[in-house]
Amino acid sequence: MLFPRTNSSGAPHRVVITGAGIVTALGIGYRPNAAGFRDGDTGFRTVSRFDVSRQRVKTAAMVDLPSPVPAGRLSAHRLQRLDHAGKLLLTAAMEAWQQSGWEPTADLPMVLGTTAGGMALGEEFFLQATQKPGQYKQQATRAAFYQAQMQARALAEALGFCGPITVLSTACAAGANAIGHAWELIRSGRAKRVLTGGYEALSQLLFAGFDSLQALSPTVCRPFDTHRDGLALGEGAALLTLETLESAHRRNAVILGEIVGYGTTIDLHHLTQPHPEGAAACASMKLACECARLNPEQIDYINAHGTGTPLNDSAEAHGIRQWGGGRSATIPVSSTKASIGHLLGAAGAVEAIICIMALREGFLPPERAFRTPDPACTFPIVREPREARPLRALSNSFGFGGVNASLIFQRWET
Repeated sequence: MLFPRTNSSGAPHRVVITGAGIVTALGIGYRPNAAGFRDGDTGFRTVSRFDVSRQRVKTAAMVDLPSPVPAGRLSAHRLQRLDHAGKLLLTAAMEAWQQSGWEPTADLPMVLGTTAGGMALGEEFFLQATQKPGQYKQQATRAAFYQAQMQARALAEALGFCGPITVLSTACAAGANAIGHAWELIRSGRAKRVLTGGYEALSQLLFAGFDSLQALSPTVCRPFDTHRDGLALGEGAALLTLETLESAHRRNAVILGEIVGYGTTIDLHHLTQPHPEGAAACASMKLACECARLNPEQIDYINAHGTGTPLNDSAEAHGIRQWGGGRSATIPVSSTKASIGHLLGAAGAVEAIICIMALREGFLPPERAFRTPDPACTFPIVREPREARPLRALSNSFGFGGVNASLIFQRWET
């Protein structure tokens, strides 16, 4: 068995978070990001990494990494081979690892979510092959590191551990599904701890593809607003160290929060369009609550998928209303994609840490650009910075192809 069961009692383990690393356009690390999300700051600027002169939209939430990025046990040569996506992953993972106080072992699983992985390396390979067909310098490296598992392998090498690597690519739900899968491994006794999260870097193909679909907003990203006109793209990474509560107590580790519920469903309505009534979204939220043995009245905040596109936001709004019933009229909701854009495969992981921040730091992240609610949006959108003491937060992630995921986080109280 790849993950042998170690819990002979059959009772599910409680799964806690002991490390959280995050990189977004708002900053490098937990503290600058917490401050940015508390205030509803935005990280959008003109794209400079590749040519957008022929695109409708020319802005995105891009990340400038420090130079050099923390290398851990990677040699300078190995670090130089990493693309931007791999460096985002490494930077976030280093923060989570150091915060957790973990030591490397030979049996540590890693579960990551991404959609594009090393797509930028594929673009470089193609350009050199077509424009300079007789030159092969660095082409083998590009071909090798184009594979997503190579970035994960480089991370394991940097931190000095070994173990099974799982890479999930379930579109925009990938980061949330990765965390959910890691949670299931620990909860069921198949692993005592797991390094998990998601990462994504912008590439020209990604940006041009969304722009050609006219899915990008030519104005400003404003999820659930009746005048919304598209999503905004971003990049970043978020890594969590998950372990059993027993393990954390045994080490006297600082516990950042607890994952108490996970639900995932598939929407077969359309390849790219959600069911207009949000049936699968509602089912995902219900499954997460059933798993956590909670009802909607016990959820204090929803970090919505909220892309800012007409169809997605309307469907999610219907799903929240069906799920919450009367509670949906009072539960605070916001989409942090208004601040950092849509991070695709990393979105669910980044938003997981945002939920942990809200629970630990005592705030609800606002959408500053929100003005007029969509008629389907009958719940209150957080518009201005707000201090609060939420106990539980639910995070939604819905992806192309119909994969939906919902995670429930609980504030840790000693």
